[in-house]
Amino acid sequence: MASRSSRPTMQDVADRVGVSKATVSLVFRKAPGVGDKTREDVLRAADDLGYRMNRAAALMTARRSHLLGVSAQISNSFHAEIVENIVTEADLVGYEVVLGAVTPTHGEERVIETLIDFRCEGMLLIGPELPGTSISNLGNRLPTVVIGRRVGVGSTDVVRSNDGRGIAGVVDHLVELGHENVVHVAAGRGVIAGDRRRGFEQAMRRHGFGTEGAVLDAGDFTEEAGMEAARSLLESELPTAVVCANDRLAVGVLEVLRRKGVDIPGEVSVTGYDDSILARMGNVDLTTVSQQPAEQARQAIQAVVSRLDRGRTDRVSKTLTPEIVVRKTTAAPRAGRHSGQARGG
Repeated sequence: MASRSSRPTMQDVADRVGVSKATVSLVFRKAPGVGDKTREDVLRAADDLGYRMNRAAALMTARRSHLLGVSAQISNSFHAEIVENIVTEADLVGYEVVLGAVTPTHGEERVIETLIDFRCEGMLLIGPELPGTSISNLGNRLPTVVIGRRVGVGSTDVVRSNDGRGIAGVVDHLVELGHENVVHVAAGRGVIAGDRRRGFEQAMRRHGFGTEGAVLDAGDFTEEAGMEAARSLLESELPTAVVCANDRLAVGVLEVLRRKGVDIPGEVSVTGYDDSILARMGNVDLTTVSQQPAEQARQAIQAVVSRLDRGRTDRVSKTLTPEIVVRKTTAAPRAGRHSGQARGG
């Protein structure tokens, strides 16, 4: 029977199963050394008794926390998708995830320090915008994996897709359809935005097209920035295709152009990048680029756990090949249309 306290204890669970309290502790810490049947019996007894481990107390006495900090922008649906996959992969290897939400009022550095205060043993940064020196310093403090961004510092591991190649694939797709007047909506001067911008320019030159005036810098990766970029496009001759630095920008562009009566993709083809959940919705159906978030999450967890559990010290840098996903926002330009017609704002 459970003790008379208001909450069942670990000892109550041990008594119910007929094992030691230490065995119950191993089960809840997902530690090795417990047979499958015993593990199932402990979890069933805990469920029957309504027992929940006091994690705060456990962390006070444990030498290791088995917590991984994840820094992500919660307004970014692609970041959210990677986080979901990270949680799944971490659970498979006995780790829990503590999410640090980056917002306009909680910058990355503040979020990271909070995660460290929670005794996170390793850090996973999704698309960080921190300077390379800050990331390097963090890597010197604890195992750190950067996801989705090129970083050239030896103290951190990197798992990303090749952004330049991904954008180039979009340009290739549009050129094959017959587009010549293509504009890139860029997202500022960060590393990720810069790699995608250079990938666009190099692909355009490879196809024999000039790049002067072909880049419109929206300043960041948000829907609002995309909407403002679209308003700028409407002030002059519309291109036949718009290549956006991410899906959020593309959604903003689509919103404004469609409200102005621009036929997508009849008059203007629009592409994004990330293959986010938003891009797959029927009313968006956006041609975009998949960064393989599940595979990035799997390799990121492997990287951080190999440092924590197996003492790896050499640097890991994994670059995945992105894949274009063609949907209904791209098509061949209408016959004779290469530069479009200006529309008032």
